[in-house]
Amino acid sequence: MTVRGEVFGRLGDGRVVERHRLSNETVDLSLITWGAAVQSLLVPDRDGNLADAVLGFDDLESYVAHTEYFGAVVGRFANRIAGGRFEIDGEAFQIEVNDGSNALHGGQVGFDRHLWDAHPLGTDDGGGALRLSRVSAAGEMGFPGSLAVSVTYRLRGLDLEITYEATTDRPTVLNLTNHTYFNLAGAGSRSVETHELTIAAGSYLPVDAGAIPLGPAEPVEGTPMDFRDAKPIGRDLRAGTEQLRLAGGYDHTWILTREIAARVTKAAMVDEASSGRTLEVWTDQPGVQFYSGNFLDGTLSGKGARAYRQSDGFCLETQHFPDSPNQPSYPSTVLRPGDRFTSTTIWRFGTS
Repeated sequence: MTVRGEVFGRLGDGRVVERHRLSNETVDLSLITWGAAVQSLLVPDRDGNLADAVLGFDDLESYVAHTEYFGAVVGRFANRIAGGRFEIDGEAFQIEVNDGSNALHGGQVGFDRHLWDAHPLGTDDGGGALRLSRVSAAGEMGFPGSLAVSVTYRLRGLDLEITYEATTDRPTVLNLTNHTYFNLAGAGSRSVETHELTIAAGSYLPVDAGAIPLGPAEPVEGTPMDFRDAKPIGRDLRAGTEQLRLAGGYDHTWILTREIAARVTKAAMVDEASSGRTLEVWTDQPGVQFYSGNFLDGTLSGKGARAYRQSDGFCLETQHFPDSPNQPSYPSTVLRPGDRFTSTTIWRFGTS
């Protein structure tokens, strides 16, 4: 395992954004300190040929100019909060809205729009890891309390383990995830609609026109939301149901079973037949947001100047449920002083 750092670019105020490369005999991972983002992830196909399996940009300027969250850690609150309003212990808070009348991924200047500090680490197995950290000041985007947060990426063979940790000095709400767009055939090579997806969930959260959950979960059985058995992402993508129409495709939270959510267990799997690459997603979170790249419209030029079109990438964001602060029946996202938030997600690559 090697861990190497270099200058990726400079922000307008002169601050340096670093790129750190973690590589072993099978995988080559590049992380940037802007947004604690996965900038590239080279994984082998069935013949051992490497290709970059994640969407993104070749230069810092493009990451700064665009807010598609490519590879970034998003927070303080990943996904949406209705009206940007919530209460904790009877006290009302208003955070910035940036998605119509709702707050999305922490606001216009969420965690993806900040410079993180990088700390190379050793691991028990003699490999390498990179921890990225920052302090979100009290009042940032309207959130209460100062929050010390870190994300650690560990590369072990074909596994990329992501560990989140956070503490606060005042009760606040927290929901962290990584917003990487995957294409197992290679970033920018073709649509992901032929990728076969399995999600270990029997229910999902229907949403309104603003992508806010309506409340109770509904069963996936008999609907295009049923991925309990593997099927191509594109099979039902244009089925014309109200939920697919409202979201422009798949952009919903699937509720993992209680047994799965209680520990780090496989929540989803993707198989790309032409390359043989596979991806398993393991998590201890109660939900996974499957997003089919609905708003990619060909206007963005990504790596190698390739245009990113609709469904050129997919996201599997392990997280708590959207609008949880306003939905008492959902698992709590409140973090209190003296408590430590910890969560682990594993991306396990392989071949078929």
